[in-house]
Amino acid sequence: MWQDWLNFAIALAIAVVGAVALALIVTGVMRLFVRKRQWPASLITRARRPFRAFVLVIGLWIAIAVTFPDPSWKPGLNQAMTIVTIIVGAWLVGAMVLFLSDLALGRYRIDVPDNRVARRIRTQTLILRRLAIAIIVVLAAGAILLTFPEVRAVGASVLASAGIASVIAGLAAQSVLANMFAGIQLVFSEALRVDDVVVVEGEWGRVGEITLSYVVLDLWDERRLVLPCTYFTTTPFENWTRQGSALLGAVELDVDWRVSPSKMRDQLARVVADSDLWDGRTAVLQVTDAVAGYVRVRILVSAVDAPTLFDLRCAVREAMVTWMQRTMPAALPTQRVLLTETGGGEGETAEADEPRPDTGGLFTGSADAVERASAFTQAIPVVGGGDGGERRS
Repeated sequence: MWQDWLNFAIALAIAVVGAVALALIVTGVMRLFVRKRQWPASLITRARRPFRAFVLVIGLWIAIAVTFPDPSWKPGLNQAMTIVTIIVGAWLVGAMVLFLSDLALGRYRIDVPDNRVARRIRTQTLILRRLAIAIIVVLAAGAILLTFPEVRAVGASVLASAGIASVIAGLAAQSVLANMFAGIQLVFSEALRVDDVVVVEGEWGRVGEITLSYVVLDLWDERRLVLPCTYFTTTPFENWTRQGSALLGAVELDVDWRVSPSKMRDQLARVVADSDLWDGRTAVLQVTDAVAGYVRVRILVSAVDAPTLFDLRCAVREAMVTWMQRTMPAALPTQRVLLTETGGGEGETAEADEPRPDTGGLFTGSADAVERASAFTQAIPVVGGGDGGERRS
């Protein structure tokens, strides 16, 4: 009997040594490719541990199946090894999914100026990777459950009631499913991508993460705004980097009527020419309004992206205000108040200076007007002049 256990121990040792040797050989072969290409290094990093574990489990399973001395323990050991193999296999497949997604993400960098295509590929790749990992976990859990005879026995009844169960699950997880499908719709419709600059609920920020249930925005003041995916499919929002990152921005100034727009244009040209924030596309000054005692001047400037545009607008505003204070103080906004004095001199009254109302109207004040009125009054008596008499038409 002890010889059977000795043989089993020798078989286990051989399995372990063989698994380690096979893993080392595969790793060495992969390292030979590292000298010529970069992807084998990433593959080794991601799949080294799960591959070694998978080879070791397979070797141990073979040793147990062939040399285990007690046959009564074999069914339980086979089921246990099956479960362990499923878990390690799922780990290895997940590592391969991560490796392939890393290859796609490495080819499309988002830390470059023109990264619209890279942001689209990155967003879709991340969502697909999460979907693949979720599917692998679900399939592995299902496979593990099917190793138990009791679960296989109730499989037929579960399939028979799948229709009712799906309806109940759909009603119970309506919001979850809506968010999941909304997340998939966002990714593949390209309405929203990672690193997009958006304005949502009056907040400006970048898309930091898109999952199957929510979107994380990195706001400009380092806050994080988390919104469900359904928000972006049902509510309008601004995407400032949908086609490109270059933007136009406005700077508005209310100045006095004595301002010189031509001098302001010359100063604007000098300001943007000396600024590294301006991209050279647009620098326009226009008078857009001139009412209520002020002249409204609007300056349009352009920059390569939203943060640069904000800094450029602030710099232009400050430079124009400082220049007007120094060289054109008369053009600064002024509130005017007109003061008048009423009343006459000696021997005069204020009533004498007041204008008399014009009594000539369309139907009163003259003979022609009264005659026009008679066409409407007909037989109605019209009161006559100062002698108190009456005149009938």
